[in-house]
Amino acid sequence: MEVLLQWFHTIWNYVLTIKITDFIDIAVIAFLVYHLMKLIRRTSSAQVAKGIFLLLAALWVSSLLQLNVVRFILSKAVEMGFLALIILFQPELRRALEKVGRSTLGGVFTQTVPNSLENTISHTVTACIALSKAREGALIVFERKNLLEGAIKTGTVLDASVSSELLKNIFYPKAPMHDGAAIVREGRIAGAGCMLPLSGNVHLSRELGMRHRAGIGVSESSDAVAVIVSEETGSISVAVGGILKRHLSPETLERLLRNELLPAEPGEKRVGGLKKFDPKNLFKRKRDAKQDDQ
Repeated sequence: MEVLLQWFHTIWNYVLTIKITDFIDIAVIAFLVYHLMKLIRRTSSAQVAKGIFLLLAALWVSSLLQLNVVRFILSKAVEMGFLALIILFQPELRRALEKVGRSTLGGVFTQTVPNSLENTISHTVTACIALSKAREGALIVFERKNLLEGAIKTGTVLDASVSSELLKNIFYPKAPMHDGAAIVREGRIAGAGCMLPLSGNVHLSRELGMRHRAGIGVSESSDAVAVIVSEETGSISVAVGGILKRHLSPETLERLLRNELLPAEPGEKRVGGLKKFDPKNLFKRKRDAKQDDQ
């Protein structure tokens, strides 16, 4: 019991030494570490981070085993590594600094993604209606928690606000990027003409084209939401979690996108999401067997 009381007494003495500036110090470091981890995750630099960790581990082992020559070489490599990291991540660091410079103090710590997504959903629905009427195929992917940086790099990297006019221009049949997917990240078009993994679901109808299979595939490998407009029939579909819902009206499309992309209000009950996948749904109607979506 005395040992326990002494232990609590020691801890309390440490607590009494904590000042307000210590909390500020910890908060600043946590903020920087958090955004550093976001930068590594966003740029798909996990392998770089693993290499840095292995280098530091090797430096620690060489110091522990007193391998003086190896320790000297590794220590110099670590010193030069900081400069190499700045060069390696120069584009990302520049964009981050520009974002901080454009933002207000409150905007640095908060995000206004829901407001931008409201406009994004509205413009997307408008574009899909026009593309459907013109029988022009489209594949629009909304990135969520799982980043699609690898897919973005396969196309043309953009950083543009979503507008119905821009989406219609991207998927104009004679445009160079119309065959790929447009990937939307945080309310902005991050890339267009992007290649996506095809679905490996053997239960899918053979009549489904590459655009639908790519939309289902990206929804299987991530939590993304894919909107597909059929070039052959003009029908609008949405894929989420490997589930494909077809022949959507503009109202249903907008409601589904709002349910999937916008945060729910407190106490709000949502309906209209995608149900559990049933392969027979793809063969229920005779007209489904006649689809040949590109």
